[in-house]
Amino acid sequence: MPLISPWRADFPGLRALDADGQTYLDSAATAQKPQAVLDALLAYYAGGAANVHRAQHLPGERATRAFEATRDQAARWLNATSRDEIVFTRGATESLNLLAYGLEHLFEAGDEILISAAEHHANMLPWQQLAARKSLKLVILPLTPAGDIDPQAAATLIGPRTRLLALSQLSNVLGRWQDVQPLIRQAQQHGALTLMDGAQAVVHGRQDMQALGCDFYVCSSHKLYGPDGVGLLYGRRDALQRLRHWQFGGEMVQQADYHTSTFRPAPLGLEAGTPTVSGVISLGATLDYLERLDGDAVARHEATLHRMLLAGLGNFPGLRLLGEPQAALACFTVEGVHSGDLAHLLTEQGIAVRSGHHCAMPLLQRLGVAGAIRVSLGLYNDEADLQRLFAALDKALELLR
Repeated sequence: MPLISPWRADFPGLRALDADGQTYLDSAATAQKPQAVLDALLAYYAGGAANVHRAQHLPGERATRAFEATRDQAARWLNATSRDEIVFTRGATESLNLLAYGLEHLFEAGDEILISAAEHHANMLPWQQLAARKSLKLVILPLTPAGDIDPQAAATLIGPRTRLLALSQLSNVLGRWQDVQPLIRQAQQHGALTLMDGAQAVVHGRQDMQALGCDFYVCSSHKLYGPDGVGLLYGRRDALQRLRHWQFGGEMVQQADYHTSTFRPAPLGLEAGTPTVSGVISLGATLDYLERLDGDAVARHEATLHRMLLAGLGNFPGLRLLGEPQAALACFTVEGVHSGDLAHLLTEQGIAVRSGHHCAMPLLQRLGVAGAIRVSLGLYNDEADLQRLFAALDKALELLR
């Protein structure tokens, strides 16, 4: 029997795409949204929108309760020790920039920040720019041919000058799960702070902050089947207390006059201005939806579908996978074929995939390619999507060759 996703009907956007003849295989860029999330978004606006934390009227109190309920849900979802360890941002990228500015005062010239060669620009550029501002050293942990962080190299590079270790759990290009816990422990033995970018990882299984042991963790709602414009920053309470405020405005102030001000501690002290109220409330509906799913069944479905993807791609002569992907996606090039040309022909056949450097230009340069095609899967994809991809790929390569 063909592999069919039992959750596909939950996503009305897919029905619209199906009607347009589109096969959506770009969930690593952004995921489709279940009906429950759309209902929550509409209910907030249709029921009377209001700002949070700053009004005594009924709409404001109602919005604040729903907003803060999501903080409780996110704390449970990530197994934080306290709801005060959850900060709402506008995405993983903003979370990372918040940390880069909030931690800047802790660094001195010559200190080292360690990232891996597999990082997305969002977890590279803030540290690159911080290193330039403070005369720091940005150290790059090398990868094995499979795409793993080389543990022997890491053991020699993590040292007494390491002040921050910032790594992605799951590469958006290589699809490799990194064994980060030993690296976290090594860095913490030297007194370094540790940060995990979970933008790709969190959608493929619950992440436990107590088991992981990092100081900070970031992820985005829009890849998690939730609304865009919302992100989560987890920080251990003592780690959050080391952050300096980075944005200033309404809500984050304790006391202010024209010359001096004092500010609230985290989380509200890091949430200046009006937040994305509708998005945070809808993220709560997203977490509700995900908690109702059978996580083991989702994991089995995704693993089976990923094996089918890799097996099917293996039938195309000259196709080269980047690394050895373990989950959710596959990036590839085809000998003698420009990835942009191939993506154009796939698009003309209604296949929605990503082409280019995938916001990881240094990684692709190390791999010796200028661009690649990426196919990425969500829990709503099924075998029929892959069959349409393979047929379109066969036709496109026949035309190009």
